Amino acid sequence: MLDTVFIGLSLGSVLLLVALGLSIVYGSMGVINMAHGELVMIGAYTAVLSQIYLDINLFAAIPLAFVICAGLGLLIEKLVIRRLYNRLFDTLLATWGVAILLQQAIRLEFGLSFFGIHVDGLGPGLQSVTVPKVLSEPIMLGDFVLQPYRTFIILISIVLAAFTWFLMYRTRIGQQVRAIMRNKEMAAACGIDVKKINALTFAYGSGLAGVAGVMMSGFKTVMPDMGSAMVVDGFLVVVVGGVGSLVGSIVASGVLGQLTSFVAFFSNDIIARAVVFAVVICIIVWRPRGLFNYKGR
Repeated sequence: MLDTVFIGLSLGSVLLLVALGLSIVYGSMGVINMAHGELVMIGAYTAVLSQIYLDINLFAAIPLAFVICAGLGLLIEKLVIRRLYNRLFDTLLATWGVAILLQQAIRLEFGLSFFGIHVDGLGPGLQSVTVPKVLSEPIMLGDFVLQPYRTFIILISIVLAAFTWFLMYRTRIGQQVRAIMRNKEMAAACGIDVKKINALTFAYGSGLAGVAGVMMSGFKTVMPDMGSAMVVDGFLVVVVGGVGSLVGSIVASGVLGQLTSFVAFFSNDIIARAVVFAVVICIIVWRPRGLFNYKGR
């Protein structure tokens, strides 16, 4: 039973990393970023490629993936999203298109496959990342088997959640983000550079998605369409926890992770998925604004 709880915590930790960025971006910018899952995928491929070409391990890939995905997110915000503010469905369709482009870029090896050039680590095939030895050997604690890599995922999620809380509630830029969440027009009237803050917010959320991708690459096969399911799971956490609520995202990711783990333990993954969706629907009916709403959806 402890193993099941532990697996649920690790699943919830990955969900939290994905949902944190979504919650902040949607809360402050009103943007449904359908490409968020592909940013998770880019983070995973960063771990794959850095291991092949830079000969660095998963630890070093974490900051690298954050920087790459944050930079890519900043580019997406400046080239696409900035032109579509206050047009919710347009941003949804545009970011969906960006997601398809990113998937196909990886699948077609950035177009090099058309010229017969193959890039190791890219393409439609499946990739994997070697977990550092220190995180791959289970530790026996009585009858309980401690999985070091899952423990590492949980610790990274706690650190990043704490850092995000610090940014949001103890820094000037966090005050500005929360002001934009409340009232964008009033924040602009008070001298806040809304475009700049939105760009930084989107970049930070994208960076968190990249870290989530690195974490996933250690226990899940890396492939071009791996992010499609993650963006759905991330939005489930945001819906349940409440838009813009950091506490809500933490609680919701933990609850959904544990629910998935326990139902899968007693039945199977398919039933677990169905139960999670049923619970989310019930919560939406019962509390349309989420468990810890900061801003209405």
